[in-house]
Order: sequence, then structure tokens, then C-alpha cells
Amino acid sequence: MEHNESVSLIAGVIQLAVAPVFLLAGIGAFLSVLSMRLGRITDRARLLEARIPNLKETDALGPRAEARLCWRRIRLIYWAIRLAVTSALLVCIVVICLFVGGFIDTEMGRVIAVLFISAMSLISAALLCLLFEVSISTNRLRQELEHRISPT
Repeated sequence: MEHNESVSLIAGVIQLAVAPVFLLAGIGAFLSVLSMRLGRITDRARLLEARIPNLKETDALGPRAEARLCWRRIRLIYWAIRLAVTSALLVCIVVICLFVGGFIDTEMGRVIAVLFISAMSLISAALLCLLFEVSISTNRLRQELEHRISPT
């Protein structure tokens, strides 16, 4: 009888842990998007910085400004990655606490709640960083298009 109770206990804890595991999968997909954006922006920044020394001082103003903008975007994506990874780590700790709380007679409810709220706050901040980076990117693209349509 005791064996069946421990199996039931484990099954219950696994059921509780499934939702955070799905959250981890979503964070993993988000991190993939962020790392791809980071790679593309970094490649663009390196290309610009390689071209700048070969340009005249007056011709290099545009590429220099764009390179600075790329590095600003890189910093935002870097912070988004840091926040998302920290969020994922907190979700992992939530899953661990669910299992520990299931086997040890300890009240883990508050700890789990604080960890989960912290994880969601961090992933929200990471999404905001991505939003700011996309905003910078689209504003730059809009400025380029406006300049090409009506050069001054």
C-alpha cells in the first residue's frame, strides 16, 4: 500500500511540474529568436566597422551612427538573453521546489509563488528589451526608407 502512495505522490508532483516545463520550452524558443537576432545584428555591426576605416571622414558619419545603433541593439538583446536565462533558471528552481515540497514535509507555497512571480517578471522585462530593440530597428528602417524616397 505504501508503494502505491509514493507512486501517486510522484505522479501528482509530475502533474504540477508539467506547466512550468512547458514554460521552459517557450523560454527556450524565445532564447533561440534572441540569439538569432543577436547574431544578425553583430554581423551587421562588424561589417559596418570594417567599412568605416576605408571611407572619407565625411562619408563615414552615416556608417558610424548606424554602427552605434547596432551596438545599442546588441546591448538590448544581450540583456533580454540574460533576463530570459535567469527566468528559465528560476522556473527550474520552481520545479525542484515542487518535488522537494512533495517529499519533505515543508511548506514551499510561498517560496514557489515568489520564484514564479520573479520568473514571470524577468521574462516580461526580457520581452520589453526585445520590444525596444525591434522599435529601434524599425525606426532606423523607416528613416532609411524616408531618406531614399526624399533625399535632402
